[in-house]
Amino acid sequence: MTDTPQTQVARAWHQNDPALDVRPIEVFGRLRHLQDQHDQALSPLYSGAPINESEIAVLIFLRHAEGPTIARRLAAQRGCSAAAMGKLLTKLGSRGLVTRRPNPADRRAVLVEITKAGREIVDEYFPRQLALEAEILDGLPDEWVAQLIVSMDELAARLRRHQDQI
Repeated sequence: MTDTPQTQVARAWHQNDPALDVRPIEVFGRLRHLQDQHDQALSPLYSGAPINESEIAVLIFLRHAEGPTIARRLAAQRGCSAAAMGKLLTKLGSRGLVTRRPNPADRRAVLVEITKAGREIVDEYFPRQLALEAEILDGLPDEWVAQLIVSMDELAARLRRHQDQI
């Protein structure tokens, strides 16, 4: 195993308390660090762009949605609060990238759709993002990528089950 900052912290905690399960430091610490590195890799792509990574993530979801999407669903998909999603949608709406309207079936819910301008931005920037991410994955054996996907899906399912129990 590579001697990473997460491994060093886990080792220190284990030395301090051998009964302590330090696997979460190894796994979740690495995931957080990986997300930070991913954000840094994408940063030049969105530097000076009319959109940032958080905004395009929402537009990507809406790009191929079949019709309007409930804002609450977008928040759940992004793993953020309804208030945070509302603030993001207000910014996107003010720039003409999404439209929002009350849900006729449930007035408490808001329906969101991507606009033509929003689709154009996604179609311009997302393929570039995918190319950059594919370049990062190049050279990894297909079996590793497949196992990584299975492992992340299982971890996500466990996190969802944990949230459901709270």
